[in-house]
Amino acid sequence: MAEQSEDQVGVYLDFDNIVISRYNQLHGTNQFAKDKARHHTNGHAKADPAVTARIQLAMIDVGAVLDYASSFGAIVISRAYADWSAAVNARYQRQLTDRAVDLIQLFPTVASLKNGADIRLAIDVMEDSFRSADLSHIVIVAGDSDYIPLAQRCKRLGRYVIGIGVSGATSTALAAACHEFADYDSLPGVVSAALLTESPIEPTDAPVPAPSVPAVTTPNAGLPSKDSSSPAARKAATALLVRAMDLLAKNDQDWQHASTLKQQMKRMDPSFQERTLGFRQFSDFLKSRHAAIEIDQKSPSSPILLRLRS
Repeated sequence: MAEQSEDQVGVYLDFDNIVISRYNQLHGTNQFAKDKARHHTNGHAKADPAVTARIQLAMIDVGAVLDYASSFGAIVISRAYADWSAAVNARYQRQLTDRAVDLIQLFPTVASLKNGADIRLAIDVMEDSFRSADLSHIVIVAGDSDYIPLAQRCKRLGRYVIGIGVSGATSTALAAACHEFADYDSLPGVVSAALLTESPIEPTDAPVPAPSVPAVTTPNAGLPSKDSSSPAARKAATALLVRAMDLLAKNDQDWQHASTLKQQMKRMDPSFQERTLGFRQFSDFLKSRHAAIEIDQKSPSSPILLRLRS
């Protein structure tokens, strides 16, 4: 059971905003509209394989966003706002529902396809802030300057405001209005735009692999409850541990407490249990990951301290 004193986090994603911004960041200004990527369907006979490849390359790692948000406390609210009937957004439905994110449907109401996500998102943030006095952190995943008044009002209400946006598509004024602002590219586990665009995309009819390793982007998906000897489970557990350590590194401390690490791992993947991997104690699990982390314990009764191997 979570401690009553634990910080509580609300995460609100303007999903259309971040999907379009990431696509244009990787492929060029307004390329999302030029490619008509919103309603592009892979299986269609006339589908352009080059556009299919560009969409795949620009896929957002939802897990990286939520894991970063969880480093501030327990996520108690998570909502994503978009037109989920659009093919480009429908690709994410399983990824989002697997992480218990509420999908808020917003149909376009004008010819420009703007769906009013900023207004609906702002209303929900305000309502949640007034209804839940324990909601301590607000995470806004967007780059639109329309969210500046929302960030300012949340700060006035005593909430700690974190913004996450795509480089090149984020208002500097919005970043200034938040207590903290993170570039999507800088989140642990995300493959940066610079690396993704190093080699050109060649059109192909074959499925395009995801830009990041599955065990890192969705660590909870590879932890079966019964097969503790599964290589995929062991790899996913290591990836979960490394990402948790990366997130804890933002506190500027070289060494981390094992108890803090386990708490962060449980926030990221509530299904994580060292026993399902064949270990009686968390310390045994940590010792088995000596290739990824260094362990320092002065005596059997002293706390276990950890840091990533350089």
